[in-house]
Amino acid sequence: MRARVGAGFAEKGNGMDAAATEHMATLIGKARDAQQAWAGVPLQDRLRILRGFRHALAESADDIAATIPNHLPGSLQRTHADTLVSEVLPLAEACRFLEREATSILAPYSPGSDNRPFWLRGVSTEIRREPIGIVLIIGPGNYPLFLPGVQALQGLAAGNAVLWKPAHGGGTAAKACRLLLIASGIDPSLLQVLEEAPTAATAAIRSGVDKVFLTGSAATGTTVLHELAETLTPSVMELSGCDAVFVLDGADLGRTAEALAFGMRLNGSATCMAPRRVFATTAVAERLGGLLEDALSALDPVHVPEKTSDLLQELMFDAENKGAHFRLNGFNRAIRAQAGGTLLHPTLVTQATADMDLCRTDLFAPVLSIIEVSNEDEAIEADSRCPYALTAAVFGRPHEAQRLASRIPAGSVLINDIIVSTADPRAPFGGRKRSGFGATRGREGLLEMTTFKTIQTQIAKDRRAYAPPTPHHSQFIAGYIRAAHGGSWRSRMQGAREFLRAMMKLK
Repeated sequence: MRARVGAGFAEKGNGMDAAATEHMATLIGKARDAQQAWAGVPLQDRLRILRGFRHALAESADDIAATIPNHLPGSLQRTHADTLVSEVLPLAEACRFLEREATSILAPYSPGSDNRPFWLRGVSTEIRREPIGIVLIIGPGNYPLFLPGVQALQGLAAGNAVLWKPAHGGGTAAKACRLLLIASGIDPSLLQVLEEAPTAATAAIRSGVDKVFLTGSAATGTTVLHELAETLTPSVMELSGCDAVFVLDGADLGRTAEALAFGMRLNGSATCMAPRRVFATTAVAERLGGLLEDALSALDPVHVPEKTSDLLQELMFDAENKGAHFRLNGFNRAIRAQAGGTLLHPTLVTQATADMDLCRTDLFAPVLSIIEVSNEDEAIEADSRCPYALTAAVFGRPHEAQRLASRIPAGSVLINDIIVSTADPRAPFGGRKRSGFGATRGREGLLEMTTFKTIQTQIAKDRRAYAPPTPHHSQFIAGYIRAAHGGSWRSRMQGAREFLRAMMKLK
């Protein structure tokens, strides 16, 4: 999931306020000291603290949910129940996943002798996962607790210190989460909540963090990556979506329409995985269009910021000029909001094409476009024209949907579902193309919070590998390569003879 973190990251070369820079340096210094101690705490003890946090979260679920606004134009539009089920519950589930699985995921691993080259038979290898150090988590505005919260818990479980930079409106939830963790036993310097202003993230990056996890728009990701390039700081980018839904001929269209309406309604359509493009054959598109018209007409309007509203109008005008029709036009019933922006009803676009900018733009607005295709191959090709590849969904008979899902180039593909399944704490989440790179959540997300260390021990007493080469070494090595990797048994036998002859001369 993603939200626009917003413009405001300091431009390259701009000076930061001296006092702010000094404050950030002090904060990071404390975090680094605390992290070094925390990394030495046994993993089971770290997980015991997280278990205490989960129990405290459960006891105060209503209070924690209340720290998140129900309405914030462009990022939040929900009920208290929505917040409990989309923020608090999946955060608790992700925490329990760590309690149960982190020990095995982070355990040292030895590959043994399997596939070890013969000439390294005296070497033993162990691969360890170690903390990165200080991770900066730049949170989104649309899911300000769940998304950065899971990353914070994974960072702490792995032995890191965490700087949490919330988006506008997310600071209270971040601070509440921090207080629960402190009460559960972490050093306050291990998890510090920065100011909501984007410049706080810039200051942290320039002061020296070890990895950055951003959930935000592709535009913000580009800006942050430019900043990170100066210090070669690694990152995970969970960025924009313009997600596709493939509706096969055998799909349950009633379920499909209901799921699509849910995706459009959830959080006021401000979800990165919200459906934006629907691919279906002409016959399916016509029947589905009627069901969607009824389902979407019943949804409440969404408070959309003026900038987003203006962009959507431009995209719709362009689409109409290129042949699109509007089965529902949200602007026909739009109301200017007193606080600014527009109360916008859903828009359902038909006769859309994959080349329209409307079908290639990341939007937090209630708009859904139906693109008619002749077959699955055409649907896959049309989908590839969109620069975003976060998640996708396929509705149809399970075996047919599974076959198509294997061809879709997206980070996650859901079958006969939209959005809900991605809350599984075992499942990694991340995008491709302009939707970002790296993973959060699941095993892969936890490993992103670590760096590997390989320790290799030479057991053999033989020191001939250190000796200067002689003329016979070329024949010796070439023979071995042929014996080990030749394409036929005759070639391998010839290589073995050359190898043995040369070896006798080396003695």
